[in-house]
Amino acid sequence: MNALRLKNRSRVRRGFTLIELLLVMVIIAILATILVPRVVNRVGQAKTTKAQADLATLKQSLTAFDIDNGRFPSSSEGLQALISNPGNLPNWQKTLDKNTLPMDPWGRPYIYRCPGNNGNDFDLLSGGPDGQEGSPGAIVAD
Repeated sequence: MNALRLKNRSRVRRGFTLIELLLVMVIIAILATILVPRVVNRVGQAKTTKAQADLATLKQSLTAFDIDNGRFPSSSEGLQALISNPGNLPNWQKTLDKNTLPMDPWGRPYIYRCPGNNGNDFDLLSGGPDGQEGSPGAIVAD
């Protein structure tokens, strides 16, 4: 009879109680409310860093284009001039190591203007998360 009671007790105690499951769910919810905002913030920082790196690469390619051709690409030629000859440029060389132009981390093309505003040779920027040129989230090439 004692053996039968021990066997029944072990069979009853195999699963978790409802209170134990609720406790685990509460702990997971608390951890999620602490960690999720930090992870989301890191994603935004990573996108900004990628945009800055892309802009630095594009700026370097534009400088190489200027050295080869004696000028920067016009606004109408755009950044496409870095990967394909925009016309009759005898010294043109592909200055970007890609076959397509990179998009900003938010899926939009980088903004390029030549001549630039405020006396700059050119303007090169990303509109940032909202895609607006003058917004606080816009990222400008240094």
